[in-house]
Amino acid sequence: MKLRVHKNNLRLRLSQSEVARLSQEGSLQDRIEFPDGRALSFSVESGESSGAKFEEDSVRVIAPRLDLRHWIETDQEGIQFETGPLSVAIEKDFQCLHQPSPEDVDVFPNPMSDKF
Repeated sequence: MKLRVHKNNLRLRLSQSEVARLSQEGSLQDRIEFPDGRALSFSVESGESSGAKFEEDSVRVIAPRLDLRHWIETDQEGIQFETGPLSVAIEKDFQCLHQPSPEDVDVFPNPMSDKF
């Protein structure tokens, strides 16, 4: 799962296998470990409503269960919602069109690839 932060925008991008795990387990977690031994964990989970929390070195994103299910089962690219001053997006991670990367192994086929 890729975490992207810019100003008050938080974006999580999930690979195909991560979307499958989220579908089966109802949540998905990852972490970044720093040299000083501390870590920042981040997760996305299914819930009754949308929200985001930052507690004890952890970012927790909750997406509405029905919206998440629809996103998982269709070719919908992402879910977006506002929670207080924060804008949150949960997206399928697509293959890069201009510079293929070794990270592109488990990504979704890019819907724009037929236009290039």
